[in-house]
Amino acid sequence: MGMSTGGGGGWDDELGVDTVLSEINVTPFVDVMLVLLVIFMVTAPLMTQGVEVNLPRVSASNLEQTDSQPVIVTVNAQGQCFVLETEFPCAELGERLPAIYENRTDKSLFVRGDVETTYGQLMEVLAAGRKAGIISVGLVTEPPEAED
Repeated sequence: MGMSTGGGGGWDDELGVDTVLSEINVTPFVDVMLVLLVIFMVTAPLMTQGVEVNLPRVSASNLEQTDSQPVIVTVNAQGQCFVLETEFPCAELGERLPAIYENRTDKSLFVRGDVETTYGQLMEVLAAGRKAGIISVGLVTEPPEAED
């Protein structure tokens, strides 16, 4: 009792000739594709850096409002910080934000930055928020100007 395991090359005893393998071996192809997939997965995040963007004017839907008044930190063009309309030095944000969030259940912060505000100043505000245990940060923008 014999069993055939499929096509394959080799010597055919009945015909006395060498047969040709007619099936494609896909194992090396799959190996190459998996290696390329890993390479693209590693390099894809690196390709998104260095893109110039203009963030202040965007079209976006409004976020859902909670019952309590949200905490809004405003940084003007001169680098002055305002929390809930009260002005104080931006260097004190790290000390004041934990006190503000001490009894709040909503751990979200909204940041309003002037177009002329430097990226570094906004990053200082975000770092102070992170130290205060803020979970979610929203950047406040204005809708684009309507064209006539």
